[in-house]
Amino acid sequence: MGRLRILVALAVTLVLGVPAAGADTFLLKAIRQAPPNGPAGIPRPTRGMTMASVLKHYGTPAKKLAAVGKPPITRWAYKKYTVYFEDRYVIDSVVRYPNPPRSP
Repeated sequence: MGRLRILVALAVTLVLGVPAAGADTFLLKAIRQAPPNGPAGIPRPTRGMTMASVLKHYGTPAKKLAAVGKPPITRWAYKKYTVYFEDRYVIDSVVRYPNPPRSP
């Protein structure tokens, strides 16, 4: 009976671990295939731009999230990407990806 419990526990662990591994694989593949930052891909703000210059060149974001932490990190969500600011300067802009498919 003890061996059966161990085998069942191992099987459950393996089954539950598969969706997470699939999501990681999906995310890594999506990151490697990120479209370029420019006319041939998805034009987006670059490191060092100010909030004012981002507003001027890219318009108002769909959503502005409040600053969090120290130094303050602010996020602006646009339709195809999210811009991350430290204080008032861009530190990165990341293309938004759809959620990975979920296992039933």
